[in-house]
Amino acid sequence: MEWSDHGIVLSARKHGETAAILSVLTSEHGRHAGLVRGGAGRRQRGVLQQGNFVAVTWRARLEEHLGAFTVEMLHSISAQWLDDPGRLAALSAATAIVDFAVPEREPDVNIYSGLRTLIAALDEEDWGAAYARWEFALLGELGFGLDLSACAATGQTDDLAYVSPKTGRAVSRAAGQVYHDKLLPLPGFLLDDSPETADQVVEGLRLTGYFLDRRLFAPHQRQLPDVRARLAARLARAALAERN
Repeated sequence: MEWSDHGIVLSARKHGETAAILSVLTSEHGRHAGLVRGGAGRRQRGVLQQGNFVAVTWRARLEEHLGAFTVEMLHSISAQWLDDPGRLAALSAATAIVDFAVPEREPDVNIYSGLRTLIAALDEEDWGAAYARWEFALLGELGFGLDLSACAATGQTDDLAYVSPKTGRAVSRAAGQVYHDKLLPLPGFLLDDSPETADQVVEGLRLTGYFLDRRLFAPHQRQLPDVRARLAARLARAALAERN
């Protein structure tokens, strides 16, 4: 069995003395793992960093085997954010979430292109909002999308301000006012391309993080990656500094 593809490095963990187990999100073969001989060495270590774009060839005797990768760097992403902890945390959080949540060996062009789009958006000033939009879209691609089309209580489609933590459906400002302390705020930039504030980005991450945890991680007795919590905390501190 053999195939070649382009992909994004999700993780690499040491295996034995010199090898590594690489997990990569490929454009045509989905999330795929394989052994990289020499992957723990200095020469390969920089190639196998989270977020890097790589060309891979996978070989195995049988399709169900782990198999082995040969890897070639196409574009180093992680290195350009070494001096930017916020963007580096966003890159690490996204790859860690995909590595856990996306089914193995199931191609999904939307998930692949979505991650590529997010990585490109990290160059932009509003990268925090781009990250929140990416998590929101990922929930939908994985079958756990939120229904923000209309108010769950009244059916109205305007002035949607909250999301029910139980159903994932939108609630209008008027209908949710009495229960606002039990609902999750819905920042407008997740509904359209309206400008966002730093506080709204924090609200967006709180919303997507809640449903990622409840619908993807908690059922497997897992928690959101620590790096994702650090990203949210960093953006919350930035929002607080902006208010002051």
